[in-house]
Amino acid sequence: VQLQASGGGSVQPGESLTLSCATSTFSLDVYAIGWFRQVPGKEREKISCISSYDGSTYYADSVKGRFTISKDSSKNTVYLEMTRLKVEDTAVYYCATPRPPYREECYDGIPFASGGQGTQVTVSS
Repeated sequence: VQLQASGGGSVQPGESLTLSCATSTFSLDVYAIGWFRQVPGKEREKISCISSYDGSTYYADSVKGRFTISKDSSKNTVYLEMTRLKVEDTAVYYCATPRPPYREECYDGIPFASGGQGTQVTVSS
């Protein structure tokens, strides 16, 4: 299951970016989509997720209130709108689907695939 994250860039603290997660090989309406980020030397962090079962969303405390996940089924794309970015948001961001047999949900403990190629987000002044 190959997903492509895009939209990263370099911004200043307080600015915004919107990331996109897309694939041409399957419908994103079938799978939950999770957004993750990773900094070299640290474990990856699950920061957001949207369920394909009921559209419910999940946010890590570190991004709650600043980031918004959404899906446009007509474009087969999941977005992560990031506002009020902080220096500590700097990371490689990527999206992933749950590992089988999981598919639709975002619950804690559900394992996710490693994800496809990520996109770099750098926040610095």
